[in-house]
Amino acid sequence: MRVITHTLLLGLSLLSLASIACSGGEAANATRTPATGRGGQPAAVPVTVAPVVQKAMPIEVRVIGSAEPHQTVAVRAQITGQLMSVNFQEGDDVAKDQVLFELERRPLEAALQQAQANLARDQAQLANAESQAKRYQDLAERGIATREQLDTSRTGATALAATVEADRAALENAKVQLQYATIAAPLAGRTGTLMVHGGNLVRANDTAPLVVINEVTPLYVSFAIPEVRLPDLKRYMAQGALRVEASPPNQDGATATGRITFIDNSVDSTTGTIKIKAEFPNVDRRLWPGQFVNVSVKLATDPTAIVVPSAAIQASQQGPYAYVVKLDKTVDFRLVDVARTTANETVIRKGLQVGETVVTDGHLRLVPGGSVSVKGDESQKVTP
Repeated sequence: MRVITHTLLLGLSLLSLASIACSGGEAANATRTPATGRGGQPAAVPVTVAPVVQKAMPIEVRVIGSAEPHQTVAVRAQITGQLMSVNFQEGDDVAKDQVLFELERRPLEAALQQAQANLARDQAQLANAESQAKRYQDLAERGIATREQLDTSRTGATALAATVEADRAALENAKVQLQYATIAAPLAGRTGTLMVHGGNLVRANDTAPLVVINEVTPLYVSFAIPEVRLPDLKRYMAQGALRVEASPPNQDGATATGRITFIDNSVDSTTGTIKIKAEFPNVDRRLWPGQFVNVSVKLATDPTAIVVPSAAIQASQQGPYAYVVKLDKTVDFRLVDVARTTANETVIRKGLQVGETVVTDGHLRLVPGGSVSVKGDESQKVTP
């Protein structure tokens, strides 16, 4: 009896364990089963949507450009001497002809005085030689002086006249050298890093400049556009001046406005682009030399453009596409032809109709014909 009892207990235990194992497997299987809605259909995918609208949109070219100074000058010394004073702080704005540096003047002033003295001496000798030549002329006419003496006196006067002219040139050179001791700004602009400080010896036309001055008001923005856009650019420029906007990246606020002043005379065969420059007044100094900027050239305005948010357009191997939400809250896969993208909006050439509704978020879980639910407003109207 004990053996039979133990056998029955063992059997019941095994049945209980099998039941528990089966229950656990069913629970695990239930966990892996995808969620379904009513009637066993897949649950609707939550999405955000936006309507396809028609409105006026600019036809423009958007590229990356770089700001350049309107003019730039590397200031160097034209004579060798000791730098006595620096009359500005690096980074200052300076005016045209403002004195920036002063070099040691005493050796140059002494050279100027010597040149003046040499000129005065030779002018006196010239006057004496001319007087003697006149006397020999009179004596030769009366037969007292020989022809040789007359020619000698004339030659001496002519030589001294040439010496006087050389002295005048040396005097002018001494004056110029003295002027070089004062270095003024050749243009109005902003100074850069000061390379040499007072007390140092500077050399004529040294490789390193004393300072570099950039004219930042006005200022150029240089950029390149694809050669395929050049005919459009030329056509619209023939109709009037084109507006160019530039703004530093990641900077809010109004953009700077300028005009095109230069189109290069050839296309770069390596990149297939052509270089263009636009001039900006830059009074508020929003742009800075060497800075990369976003450039937009507005060619014209399309008054009847079909527009959707850029987030609605996705990329596939077949090309750009969008999901269109139909009246029954299912989605239709639609290939589209993109004309251009402006900021956060995309202009569609064909593939979408005004009044349709497109998905802007939630694309990853969508399949053609799948059901959707609109986030935030379940009653939002969609069009067939």
